[in-house]
Amino acid sequence: MGLAVFFGCTFIAYGPAFALFILTVAVDPLRIIILVAGSFFWLVSVLLGSLVWFVGVQLSDRGNPSLQSGMLVFGAAVSVLLQEAFRFANYKLLKKADQGLASISEDGRSPISLQQMAYVSGLAFGLISGAFSGVNILTDSLGPGIVGIHGDSPHFFITSAFLTMALVLLHTFWGVIFFDACERGKWLAGMGVVVSHLVTSALTFLCPWYETSLVPIYLLTAGTAAWAFSTAGGSVRTLQRCITCKQKIDDRVVVYSALQAPSED
Repeated sequence: MGLAVFFGCTFIAYGPAFALFILTVAVDPLRIIILVAGSFFWLVSVLLGSLVWFVGVQLSDRGNPSLQSGMLVFGAAVSVLLQEAFRFANYKLLKKADQGLASISEDGRSPISLQQMAYVSGLAFGLISGAFSGVNILTDSLGPGIVGIHGDSPHFFITSAFLTMALVLLHTFWGVIFFDACERGKWLAGMGVVVSHLVTSALTFLCPWYETSLVPIYLLTAGTAAWAFSTAGGSVRTLQRCITCKQKIDDRVVVYSALQAPSED
């Protein structure tokens, strides 16, 4: 039973992210480099956030449970803010790299667009975040022991898997929106990413009331997905063409009768 739970939750949590990586990132070496760079930025942000939380815990009264709960909330908020700060730093680095790639190319154009960089960077944040948040839980799912034997909810592992999947997708969408906001100076959109990240982090504290936390998070994921799709230039028409596998038809018409071949003497 433990092995079945392990593989089931693993496929739920990381299946979509793995598919996105294989289909859209693994085929391009440049995208893999951007993915590794984004993962490094996320790791540094979490390291600093953990350091702030650790120092706060050591300086506070460790025998006060309510204070320690408050320190946990404080640490989560600081971690979210640091993640978004390092997302901005990643944007600045990739922007410089994009200019450098364009300067050395033959046609003066970068081999990868800023939107593609935003997507890969967001996926990097999501993959490494999902790995850190879900690996320990998946290890515990192998046993020994049964969740819920003492009256707790038996849906802990499956809920954690769906939550991890949502966080991976949210980071991907946040990356697309945040990079576009930085590029076009839409600071309200950038603040919207930060606020939605804070709200998502706050909703995770509602566990073990899983319906209260998971349902709003997935509603937020759906809304953020639509926002990112629109930001990337998507529309209802492009979505219909994608579903029906139809390519855009060029509406330009060339009147060949107006073209005359040069006369031969």
